[in-house]
Amino acid sequence: MKDRGAAAVVGLTSALVMAACAGDGPASVGDTVGTADQRTALFDTILARVERREAFSPVKNEALGYDPLASMAALRSEFIAAADPTSFYYALSKLSNARRDRHLDVALVPGGLTLTHDRGAPHADESRDRAPLHAPIRVLPDYGTPGEVTFFVSDVAEFAVDRVGGAPMLGDKVLSVNDRTFDAYLAEAIPYHRHSSLPNLWWRMAMAFPERTALLPPSFYREVLDLELERLDGTVVRVALPYMEPDSLGWQGAADPHYPGFQLHRQTGTYDLFIPDRGGPQAVVLRWHGFRETLVPDVDSLMALAERMGLLDHAVIIDGTRSRGGSKGAYALQRFATRPFRVTFGNLRISDVTLPFIEDKRAEVGGAGALDSGVGETMDDGGWLMDWLETDVLDSLEAGAPYSNDVPFKLAHLPKDSDGMLDPAPVHFRGPLVLLLGPQGGSHLDQFAAQVIDNRLGRSIGMPAGGYSNTWEWEEVLTLPGTDRPLVRFMYDIGHTIRPNGEILEGRAAPVDDFVPLTRRNFTRYYEILMERALGVVAAGRAT
Repeated sequence: MKDRGAAAVVGLTSALVMAACAGDGPASVGDTVGTADQRTALFDTILARVERREAFSPVKNEALGYDPLASMAALRSEFIAAADPTSFYYALSKLSNARRDRHLDVALVPGGLTLTHDRGAPHADESRDRAPLHAPIRVLPDYGTPGEVTFFVSDVAEFAVDRVGGAPMLGDKVLSVNDRTFDAYLAEAIPYHRHSSLPNLWWRMAMAFPERTALLPPSFYREVLDLELERLDGTVVRVALPYMEPDSLGWQGAADPHYPGFQLHRQTGTYDLFIPDRGGPQAVVLRWHGFRETLVPDVDSLMALAERMGLLDHAVIIDGTRSRGGSKGAYALQRFATRPFRVTFGNLRISDVTLPFIEDKRAEVGGAGALDSGVGETMDDGGWLMDWLETDVLDSLEAGAPYSNDVPFKLAHLPKDSDGMLDPAPVHFRGPLVLLLGPQGGSHLDQFAAQVIDNRLGRSIGMPAGGYSNTWEWEEVLTLPGTDRPLVRFMYDIGHTIRPNGEILEGRAAPVDDFVPLTRRNFTRYYEILMERALGVVAAGRAT
């Protein structure tokens, strides 16, 4: 099976290289965006590749009420008319974002398109990313009205507290931005924001709102951020705020997570552990940062500490409201679950990049002994994944199937013929499990949440996670047609994540048990409200 796949990869790769290099040679000096005919050819190429490669999510398309290919096609005239590097970059960004997929960005590459101001613009080499300038406020979305959104001031830096001529105050609602009404600002800015769900879109837009960043075209910015704000008492004020280096800003932390009655005990890259004050509830709080490189040793050290301190009978409250993604969430969940659970599954979209994808994974396994070494996707040596890729997936390719079969997610914890069930680890917490969630994060956090919610392992409180997760992605550097000149890195979503309940996860997060929306009226007490409800669950669980 391996020889069959490898031989086909060599042939396909050679054909792709020849096609990419065909034409009249490199573009002339200064000609970075080509002719209208070249941009037309590139537009048609991108749409054709998206159509045959993309793992579209019907549940997302239905939830957002759109057709991704039609949305992309509607940008044709604007894309072809983009005759300078800046407008061409943003035309590519809008075209990518028309798919509504949080994972898929357009990144600058060496020798490709350049921006005069690229702070905050994604680079294929993440070490080149630079934090954008930041106005001395933070804002959050008000989720109190379903289907609608406003932004309000959630924090004010020391610099802006006593500004002459008007100062922002906590709770102020944004009415206008640089003389655009807030609704007009949203309508114009949304096409430049990656998103798979509206709640996550609002959160991400709010995070970027005070920044001067290459995320949005230069026309969105002035030298200062001019805002019209409405106070909680209805008074309207105008403020003009400068953009500053983010490290120079000191924040009040009014909306930051906090847990009354608990004290910070230890910090790791994966979580911060809070234990109760003397005489407090029999529970621990884990402020979860993400499922990243150090997850396994961090979780192992937590269990060793819990065993030493006699905490294994405590309830566990996991605050995932500000968590990132990553991998190996099932490994952590085995330490928090009190009974067996089913993991997430995934599949692979079968297309012209299936064979190169298999070859990439084969090289990763052969070269490093593990996949995606930055995160470490698998708990074995990659053998489970390669067994599936070189048998079932190649069979699907030969049969002309649109998708592979569904298998435990990335074969990270279980082989392809498994039913997806995992048992709790020999040493695990034995008390109730409570999961606090919000729309900021997604990806593997969405999977972790779905495993808790669909398997009914505990109680979930807050708002659903971000609603974005896929199995695999494919990326490539786009070139100007007829030349070998690089433009940008472009990405494709090439696999579904399947929740334990059998639904596609991309675009529809698992719903929480106890919905508590964040609003401009409750944001300073939001974590107190969540904790009150969590401790109510803990108390009820202890009584039953």
